Amino acid sequence: MKTIQKMLPGCLMALAIAAVAKLLENLEQAAGAHFIGASVIALFIGMFINSFYKPNAVTAPGIKFASKKLLKVAIVLLGASLNITTVLKVGRFSLTVMVFTLATCFGVGYFVGKALGLNWKMSNLISAGTGICGGSAIAAIAPVIEATDLDVAYGMSATFLFDMAMIVLFPIMGRALGLSDAAYGLWAGTAVNDTSSVVAAGYAFSEKAGDFATMVKLTRTLSIIPTVLVFALISAHLKKKQAAEGQVKVNMKSVFPWFIPFFVAMSLLSSAGLVPAALAAGLKTVSKFLMVMALAAIGLNTSFAEMKKSGIKPMLHGFIISLLVVLVAITVEFAIGVAPNGTLV
Repeated sequence: MKTIQKMLPGCLMALAIAAVAKLLENLEQAAGAHFIGASVIALFIGMFINSFYKPNAVTAPGIKFASKKLLKVAIVLLGASLNITTVLKVGRFSLTVMVFTLATCFGVGYFVGKALGLNWKMSNLISAGTGICGGSAIAAIAPVIEATDLDVAYGMSATFLFDMAMIVLFPIMGRALGLSDAAYGLWAGTAVNDTSSVVAAGYAFSEKAGDFATMVKLTRTLSIIPTVLVFALISAHLKKKQAAEGQVKVNMKSVFPWFIPFFVAMSLLSSAGLVPAALAAGLKTVSKFLMVMALAAIGLNTSFAEMKKSGIKPMLHGFIISLLVVLVAITVEFAIGVAPNGTLV
């Protein structure tokens, strides 16, 4: 009971911010717009509050709990909405493009991050947000590699700024290139980051393009599963190496994040049809709200002053990788014959 009382003030702050963020998102969608998701809104509200109110002895425990524990619960529940059979609906074309875009993000992203002097955690969070699905991918990978709140904030901000530009520019570029609905939907679904931004950019082109883009985006989201597993192994290897060098003492049984097997299990159960559609939809809603709460808490722990210390380099990293993904995705589409007038079936 004492533990709950200790966590309550900070959790209530995160809950209040999440509620406001969801309300603003709903108002935005009611107006026919899909510019900013609730997660990004919550993060920025939290950061704004941090500029004049820092977490203290009363609120810090709950804020930490929301940013760490609730985030992991949200990722487990997210698994219920990741149905692997979705891959079969969009065909080999989308998978081909995704292989090249993901290779670009994590391959080229590694060298870009190194050249800019960024730590590997921040660099890979930006790459994951760009290559997979924006905030969801960043939120899923962050606890696995034990990224700081500052790393998460930079990753979210870098992908968000690019998405805002792409919502406006993608339809214009798609028409200029003479892309079909399917070709454009594949391009937007593989090159734009956050789901809400993909929806906005897709339907701004046409109804069919929006449908294609959304379907491709759902398939792209599935790459969270192998990516999280790979980063868990990398994190475990690094900790084992540190232990061998005597830098830290590590209990290897505690290295692998407990929530990953549950996350994968939820996805497999959903794919096997063992999770009713209504329950999966409900779990996804809960997952998304908990994720918004977690990002509100991360914002409360992140100051603009600290972000300024890292300068413009993380944003430059995000811009370079995002631009490369856009170019790689459309180049592969032309190479395999989807663009400008191909279909996905």
